[in-house]
Amino acid sequence: MGINKRILVIPGDGIGSEVTKWGKKILEKVAENGGHQFQFEEALMGHVAIEATGNPLPDETLDKARSSDAILFGAIGHAKYDNDPTLKVRPEQGLLKIRKELGLFANLRPVKVFDELLSASSIKPEILSGADILFFRELTGDVYFGEKRKAEDESWASDLMIYHQYEVERIARKAFQAAMTRKKKVCSVDKANVLEASRLWRKVVQEVAKDFPEVATEYMFIDNAAMQLIKDPRRFDVVLTGNLFGDILTDEASQISGSMGMLASASVGDRIGFYEPIHGSAHDIAGKGIANPLASILSAALLVDIAFGLKDASDRIIKSVDKVLKQGYRTMDIADKHTDNRFVLGTDAMGEKVVGML
Repeated sequence: MGINKRILVIPGDGIGSEVTKWGKKILEKVAENGGHQFQFEEALMGHVAIEATGNPLPDETLDKARSSDAILFGAIGHAKYDNDPTLKVRPEQGLLKIRKELGLFANLRPVKVFDELLSASSIKPEILSGADILFFRELTGDVYFGEKRKAEDESWASDLMIYHQYEVERIARKAFQAAMTRKKKVCSVDKANVLEASRLWRKVVQEVAKDFPEVATEYMFIDNAAMQLIKDPRRFDVVLTGNLFGDILTDEASQISGSMGMLASASVGDRIGFYEPIHGSAHDIAGKGIANPLASILSAALLVDIAFGLKDASDRIIKSVDKVLKQGYRTMDIADKHTDNRFVLGTDAMGEKVVGML
């Protein structure tokens, strides 16, 4: 029996609209194949919202988000904000606010290596083969949300790294629950030898771990974790960490998959989920039709699985991506010297291949 769901699409900035188009088309195909009813709406966020309304997260967008069952997002950002740090209103403020307003405290980033892309990574294939990691990054605490101060003469500045016990406990439980469905291993990453916030983090994780005796729990400092992730990625199963460290580690992990254009993510709380590729708005290639749509397509796979419980449909999307890659098709970011130029596709051509396969 089909389901009836409301999905909000927020394309955002740069290549966001180009790739999100294909995430949406995949969702439409899932609905068609399974007899489901998906109702789509669109909304503004980021630079395009600032240009249109002066606000990176308009009230209308937030209202639509609250009334949806899931959100498919593209990317936000623009070079003008990177080049001028004095600008008070910035696209990223919209992303931080929607996470806070919707209670999206857990960011899930699966990093799974497609065998066909082993040569696309700068890491040796024998190190990568078989790597399958699920990151749990806390999203609503840490230095991104702590008190920010600076001297009037700008001679110093500070960002408060703050965590509350409940913030650590709720994401730790999600990570351990996920580990029970995988290899039953959790690596908690912190900097407890230096930071008081990390000592609280480790203490709370140790308490939660007691409720999951079947899960092997490892504790690792962030600097060592960053090294081990490249040295031996197969040693990791579920990685649990804070907002700042998670931001860095998951971008590093994009090199395991070969490209940021291949990595999907889900930001979840107690109700609404927010599904997005981990890459940015990439204004340098926007409008050229060469962006990789696969991360948005894989984000749609996460959406139907986590938000709607359609695990079979999710698996079929992933298999469709895998089959297209097995046929030799690539976008520019994942092509290598062995790729036949006739098989290097633009955004729309790659999207069409996956939709057709599904």
